[in-house]
Amino acid sequence: MKIVALIPVWLILCMGMLAGCVAGPDFKRPAAPEVAGYSVAPLPAQTVSSAGALGQAQRFMPGAKTPTSWWRQFESPKLDALIEQALQASPSLEAANATLRQARQTYEARAGATLHPQMNARLGAQRLGTNTAASGQSGGERVFDLYNASVDVSYNLDLSGGNRRTLEALAAQADYQGFQREGARLTVAANVATAAMAQAQLISRIEATEAILAAQSEQLDITRARLNLGAASGHDFFTWQTQVEQTRALIPPLHSSLAQITHLLAVLAGQPPGAGTMPQFALADFNLATDLPVSVPSELVRQRPDIRASEALLHAASAQYGLSVSKLYPQISLSANLGSQAITLASLFGPGSLVWGLAGQLAQPLFQGGLRAESRAAEAGFDAAAANYRQTVLQALRNVADVLSALDYDARTLAAQAAAHASALESLRLVEQQYGLGAVSYLALLTARQQAEQTRLSLITAQTQRLSDTVALYQAMGGGWLHDEGTAATGEPL
Repeated sequence: MKIVALIPVWLILCMGMLAGCVAGPDFKRPAAPEVAGYSVAPLPAQTVSSAGALGQAQRFMPGAKTPTSWWRQFESPKLDALIEQALQASPSLEAANATLRQARQTYEARAGATLHPQMNARLGAQRLGTNTAASGQSGGERVFDLYNASVDVSYNLDLSGGNRRTLEALAAQADYQGFQREGARLTVAANVATAAMAQAQLISRIEATEAILAAQSEQLDITRARLNLGAASGHDFFTWQTQVEQTRALIPPLHSSLAQITHLLAVLAGQPPGAGTMPQFALADFNLATDLPVSVPSELVRQRPDIRASEALLHAASAQYGLSVSKLYPQISLSANLGSQAITLASLFGPGSLVWGLAGQLAQPLFQGGLRAESRAAEAGFDAAAANYRQTVLQALRNVADVLSALDYDARTLAAQAAAHASALESLRLVEQQYGLGAVSYLALLTARQQAEQTRLSLITAQTQRLSDTVALYQAMGGGWLHDEGTAATGEPL
C-alpha cells in the first residue's frame, strides 16, 4: 500500500483517461470488386473442340476451386515429379521461407519486448575511494568495498497504442512475406510446367524441321541429277539449294533454345545445368484439363497471393500511420527496483541493506513540429499503398481476362490448324497412291510430304499454346494455395 501511495494522483488520472486508446484509424479490408465478370462479352460455356491430340473442349466452371496441386491435371508423372522436386529444392523458395521466418521472429521479438514488463537482475561489486575533504571535513581518504544486488522492472503502458500499432505493422509485414512465399511457390510450379511444355514443343519442332530438310535435300539431289542430264536449269538447282540451306539454318537456333530451356528446367529444380538428370518431355506426355475453375472477381481478391500481399502492405501502412499519430500523445512509463546494498559480501542480504525505488514518467510532446510532418508523411504512405492495391487488383482482373480470352481463341486456332494438318495428310495420302500407280513424280510426293510437315509445325505451336494457356489460368486463379495450411505471425490463417 505504501508503494501505491507514492504514485502521483495525476498519473493515475491520465492512466484512466487513456487506457484502451489506440491512435489512428483501424484497418479495414478493401471492398471486393463489384463487377461480376472479367470482360464485356460473356464467358462461353466451353471452348471449341478439334480432332487430334490436345483438341478437347475445355469447360469453364464458375465458382469451382483451383486444386492445390493443379499441375496434376495434366496427368504427367514426369511433370509431377519435377515440380515436386523444384518445390523442395528451389533456392528462391528457400530464400522466401527464410525471409518469412525472419519476419515472424522479428514480430515475436518485438512482441516480447513491448507486451510484457521487462525485468533484469543485477549483481555487482566495486571498490571505492572517497575523501572527506570534499565535504569540508577532516579525516582524509577512506577506501571501502560496495556490493549490490537488485531486480529492475520497467513497463511502457502504451496508453496511446503506439506499441500495438508497431506490432500490427510487423504482423502485416509477416503476412506480406507469407503471401510472397506462396506467390513464389506458384511461380516456380508454373515456370516448371511452362518450360517443360516449351521443351516438348522444341523437340517436336526439331523433328518436323529435320523431316522438311530431308525432303528438300532429296528434291535438291533430284534436281542436281536432272541438271546433269540437261532436264533442269541452273536456276532450278540454285533455288532448291537456297531453300535447303535456309531450312538447315533454322535447326541450330532450335537446338540452342532447347539447350537453354533444359538448363532452365535444371535451375528451377535446384540443380546445376550440367547435372544431366533432367527428364525430356514430349507433347504426348501431357493431357489437357477439360474442367477449368473460374472464380468471380470478388473471390479472386482472396485467392491470388499478389493481391493478398498488396493488401498486407496496405495494412502495414495503416498501422504505420497509427504509430505516427500515437507519438503526438502522452507516453507513460513505470519503473521499479528492489535490491540490497552493503559494504561486505556477508551482510549483502542482512538487515538494513534493503534499497528500492519506484518511478513514473509522463512525456508529452510540446514543440516538435516534425511529428506533425511525420504523421502527414505516414498518411501519404497509406494513400500510396491504397492506390498500389487498387492497381494490383486491376492488373489481376486484366490478367484473368487475357487468359480466358486466349483459352477461347487459341482453341479456335488449334481447330483450324488441326483441320489444315488433316487436309495436308489426306493430300499426302492421295499423292502416295498416285505415285504408287505412276501417275505423279517423286518430286510431287516430296512436295506433299514437305507441306504436311509444314502444317505439323503450326499444329505443334497451337497444341503447346493450349497447354500454356491452361497453366496461365491456374496461375491467374491463384494456384489453389489458399487450401494449404499456413498461419501469419499473429496466428491467423494466411
